[in-house]
Amino acid sequence: MTGKVSCVQLKTPLGDEVLKLKAGDCVELSGMVYTARDEAHLRMMEDGIPFPPRGAVIYHCGPVIKHKKVVAAGPTTSARMNEISGFLLNTGVRGLIGKGGMGKTVREQLRGRGVYFAFTGGCAALASTRMKLKDVYFKDLGMAEAIWAIELDRLPLVVGIDAYRNDIFSSVIDRAGSEFRNNKEIACSFLLCGKE
Repeated sequence: MTGKVSCVQLKTPLGDEVLKLKAGDCVELSGMVYTARDEAHLRMMEDGIPFPPRGAVIYHCGPVIKHKKVVAAGPTTSARMNEISGFLLNTGVRGLIGKGGMGKTVREQLRGRGVYFAFTGGCAALASTRMKLKDVYFKDLGMAEAIWAIELDRLPLVVGIDAYRNDIFSSVIDRAGSEFRNNKEIACSFLLCGKE
């Protein structure tokens, strides 16, 4: 039996409603998001944030833009921003979007403030069908590193890390490690591992 997954509808700027989300929840996000990778984070640290940060959502993405349209906009590996995301959360940013999860530092920084949304890698062209280009900041950084203001129309996401430090990525890693250790012990009992 199959059924449609019920998704929480959210619109930026985000507020305290994100505190109700749980890791694993399906969300359809609408409203403005701002792409930012490594160079954009570093520039914002130096020159300031060029958009209103309160309730904002940062998308870890280097989109392909052609003729003032978003052609492809898949997520970048978010762990690259582990050590440089805190200042954005301190200014009121409520959400981060990317792939692959983020580290313990970011989990702590999100606590009681915001969430990390996961988007599937390899769906860059599909994502662009839910996007409309609105503006660009720090264009001198180049297409992939500039900050692009993009309006979303119900982009499907999964809450990867909630505001209570629940993390679907670390849960999977822990479970995989446990399974590996368990299976290694079983295999070794049959193969007499380490016994002469």
